[in-house]
Amino acid sequence: MLRTSLIIIITLFAYLLFWPVPIEPVSWDAPKNKGFVGAFEPNNRLSKIEFIELTDTHGPEGLALLNGEVYAATREGWILRYNEASGEITKLVNTNGSPLGLVFDADDNLLIADAYKGVLSLSPSGELTVLTNSMDGLPIEYADDLDVTEDGKIYFSDATTKFGAENNGGTYAASLLDTSEHGSYGRLLVYDPTDQTTKLVMDGLDFANGVATAADSSFVLVNETSAYRVNKYWLTGEKAGTSEVLIDNLPGFPDNIVRGRDGRFWIGLVSPRNLALDLFSNWPLLRAINLRLPKSMQLAAESYSHVFAMDADGNVISSLQDPNGIHHTNTGAMETDDWLYISSLHADNLARIRKQDIGL
Repeated sequence: MLRTSLIIIITLFAYLLFWPVPIEPVSWDAPKNKGFVGAFEPNNRLSKIEFIELTDTHGPEGLALLNGEVYAATREGWILRYNEASGEITKLVNTNGSPLGLVFDADDNLLIADAYKGVLSLSPSGELTVLTNSMDGLPIEYADDLDVTEDGKIYFSDATTKFGAENNGGTYAASLLDTSEHGSYGRLLVYDPTDQTTKLVMDGLDFANGVATAADSSFVLVNETSAYRVNKYWLTGEKAGTSEVLIDNLPGFPDNIVRGRDGRFWIGLVSPRNLALDLFSNWPLLRAINLRLPKSMQLAAESYSHVFAMDADGNVISSLQDPNGIHHTNTGAMETDDWLYISSLHADNLARIRKQDIGL
């Protein structure tokens, strides 16, 4: 009996230490988590949200607005259109991929960052085309979010060049792999429709995610989900071609960025930071062991509702939370005249809250 027990224990330890995993974790120093303090002090301002029921689809991650209608990209590949006045929801097209970020260009084409397909364009007539899915002959593995400047250039994130979403179990599973390895494989790219070229803007990002341009196209923002920060890259002026960290050491994992009104930028914190993951930042082996555990024991996103707005200088203007996480894994927020719509990675429905109820 003792011999059998020892064999089992040795086998278990050998499995936890040596069983192959798809990541090669890199040691890094996670900034000390200050938690929900200061501008991020806990509140329940999202408790007054209302739900817009989605049928046969879920996870409305990306949002865009055109002529009083809200467009959403869902986990099942659908692009939905919601009419604020009538409440009608229409399924426009299925990309047969994994659509994430959305934005309209000056010609009312809906630009789509599809993690499987690249950067797509849906014309007003309903024609879906691929704008770019490669750079220098190499595939774009995980197009995540995007925005467009006044001159029509499309800035978009390639979240990770190593853990492509389509070949690694989907967007969420691939993001967990990239976060666990922390190898800085993310990029910010730009597509120029005038010559149909795709060029590198920034690389070495830790899961490049949300992207938003300034209203005057003077800069572009891109966040690093697994580094808890947002970067500003200058497009014009004396700082053109340089970047800086705009806000860092966030209390959660930043996802999408959406340019709001009155100089606001909305960011969704898809989950609060994980204490164990921060503690493991200097212990790559422990991050590898985590992936050898049963799925139910592995580190995962926590259900906590949180979106916040900041200005162009990184000052937090508004922090909206619901610790109960009724509408969880928030990826971002988008404003209309009367409402703030809340997007989500996994939630069953789209959510919104009246702007007057949150002081906007």
